[in-house]
Amino acid sequence: METINIEVSSNVAEAYRNFAVNQRQQIEGLINGLLSQLIQERSLEEIIDDMQKQAISNGLTEEILAEILKDE
Repeated sequence: METINIEVSSNVAEAYRNFAVNQRQQIEGLINGLLSQLIQERSLEEIIDDMQKQAISNGLTEEILAEILKDE
């Protein structure tokens, strides 16, 4: 793996820093998966479907996602 920097709002950055390590790993996996799918030039619908499946299998709950989005 390699580290990159992604610009986000202050609220998102603060929420991310406050998450437990396992929650951050889940989010990082989700972002990695999304970017991987985008470079394969698949339809957005296919990407979203796959990302939902991956998020569920990695334990990213709707509650965690809601917490991220509410800080936006």
